[in-house]
Formats: sequence, structure tokens, C-alpha cells
Amino acid sequence: MAHDFRMPTLHRKLVFALAWILFWTMMTWVAVQDFIRGGHAGQLWKPVLWEGSSALVCTLLALVQLRLSRGDARLLGTPLRWFARQALFLPMYWIAFVPLAFGLRHGVYGLAGETYTHDALPQLFLYESIKISIFVGLFTAVRFGVESYRALLEQKLHAERANALLRQAQLQRLAQQMQPHFLFNALNTISSLMHSDVDKADATLLRLAEVLRATLDLGQHDQAPFGDELRLARGYAGVMAERFAGRVEIDWDVDAAVDALPVPVMSLQPLLENVFKHTVERRRGLTRIVVSARREADRLVLRVDDDGGRLDGTAGSAAPDAVPAPAQGARPGSGTATGGIGLANLRARLAAMYGGQAAFDLSSRPGGGVRVELRLPCGS
Repeated sequence: MAHDFRMPTLHRKLVFALAWILFWTMMTWVAVQDFIRGGHAGQLWKPVLWEGSSALVCTLLALVQLRLSRGDARLLGTPLRWFARQALFLPMYWIAFVPLAFGLRHGVYGLAGETYTHDALPQLFLYESIKISIFVGLFTAVRFGVESYRALLEQKLHAERANALLRQAQLQRLAQQMQPHFLFNALNTISSLMHSDVDKADATLLRLAEVLRATLDLGQHDQAPFGDELRLARGYAGVMAERFAGRVEIDWDVDAAVDALPVPVMSLQPLLENVFKHTVERRRGLTRIVVSARREADRLVLRVDDDGGRLDGTAGSAAPDAVPAPAQGARPGSGTATGGIGLANLRARLAAMYGGQAAFDLSSRPGGGVRVELRLPCGS
């Protein structure tokens, strides 16, 4: 059972706010004590103003930094890049801190009928820039630690969810795909071929054994190199092509450079199965299928196109950066439907493993037929 390690957003923000207030309270307390030891016990508002103005301005600037760097969580895995990105905010502190903080102090002193004195501006800017750089460095280091820990917990949560769904997928796959009727049809095909083409029957039997063996081997993992997934899909397609001899033609347009990229186990085979089940099996004419795989920037793009299927129900294209929920109202028909257990399970596994970074798209092709497309993150 997966455990929820996520800290509620409101709770997490409250903890940060309390820690921030405690820090500045301690800074103010130290300043007041130093002021008292200097023999100025009657004007405690001054050290409170000094630290209070610094706290207010630093809070405003830190909020600006946090808002502008919300998308930097993706860089946590490369600390040097993450810290370099945060360092770009240092000039903002250097430029804005002295005018804002010291402007507040001058204003309050003026209202009190006093004059606030400090070093000449060049020395003041240099001294305060060094101080604020140290403060920002500490703040950034603490933030990196907290966000890295939170990302680690979320990654662990996603991994547990993915493992749970994988175990469910294994049971569903063995129950659905390797069910008796599939084996019966495959063995029946082999039996028929034994009377006309013994060599082809033997080759088909070897393909069937390869599919069964690959399914069991890959079933022990949640991810596998695409090359292994492709071999499983080719074995499955070979068996099905013999079963529907003369009714299906499959082209493989696969870039060899993607063989080593990791993909979810049994992510390509369900796409092929969907075409055979909802298109090839229901047609008497020739169905042409094109399986393609290539890398586009930081995405591995897998496509299965056919020229004879059609979408039923309310199927449509998914958003480019999200894994949509299964379409509602879809029903089996004489074309490629939005998918049953196989595609629904694949959608759920993609969501658990990649969140919003993976995409699943099921759409009609302009020239007829259906395209199923997966877009998976493949890193740098």
C-alpha cells in the first residue's frame, strides 16, 4: 500500500512563515540587547526599526524570488544549475535593499524629528551587499534542502504508486492478453499452418514463446529499455500477423538511437493490441499499420497509426503536457475505441510514473484511420 508523504501546502507554508518570523525575531532581540549594552535603553524603537525594515524588505524580495523561480523545481536534480539560477536574483537584492530599507529608516526618523546617519553611499552599498549576499546564500541553501527533501518524498510516493499499478497491470495483462482465447487462436493458427507450411508454423510457435517469455521477464520491472519493449511488440505483432494473414501489413519506422531509453513496461504492445482488437479483427480488407519511435527534443515519441480504424464515443486529443483520463461514453464499435483495460491501465501508469510530464493522445487521422501517440520524458 502506498503511503502519502506529502505535506499539505497550507501546513508547509505555515511552517516556513513561522520559521521566518522566528529568525527575524531573534535578529531583532540581538539588536535590542546590543543597543541596551551600548547605553541607549530609552530608544529601543531604533534597533526594532533597523531590523524590522530589513525584515520587511527581505520578505518582499524573497517573495518575488520565490514567485519567479517556482518552475525551477525541475533543476533540483542538477544542484549547480539550480544554484546558478538562484544566483541570478542577487543583483535584485543589491539594487533594491539599500534604497527600500534605508528609505524606511529615514522616513521613520524624520517623523520622530531625528536624523538617521550612516556611511557614505558607496561604502554603504558595498557593506550591505556583502551582508545581503550571505543572507540570500543561507536562505537559498535552506530552501534547496527543504525542496529537495520534498521532491524526494514525492518521488518515493510516485514510485510506490507506480509499483502498485504495475502489480495490478501484471495481473490484468495476464488475465486479459494472455487469456485462453488468445492462446487458443494462436495455437489454432499454428495448427493450420502445420498442414500447409511447417516452417512458418514453427516460426510462429517460436514467436509465441518469445512473447510469453518476454512478458514474464519484463513483468518483474516497472521500466525497461525501449529495445526490449520493441522486441516484445514485434513478437506479438508477428503472431497476430500470422493469425490475420493477408489482412494486415506492418511497417516499423524506429530510430535505433532510442533503443536504450527507458519506457514503462508493456507500453507499446497495448497500442498494437488495440488496433488488432478494434480494427483488424473487424475488417476483411487490408489494414496498414505503421509503428514509429523517435526522439524529439527531451521527449520520446511513440506512434501507432492505422488506416482503417475510427474513434467512437467522445474520444479526442489529449492536452500536449498531460495524461488525460479515459474518455467518457466511449463504446466498442467497428473502429478503434478509446481503449479498454489495457489503455486505461497504461494511462494510469503514465500518470503515476510521470505526472503531467507524459502525454497520451488518441486522434483521428486526416486521411482516415486512427493515431495513438505517447510522449514520454527522456531527460537530457
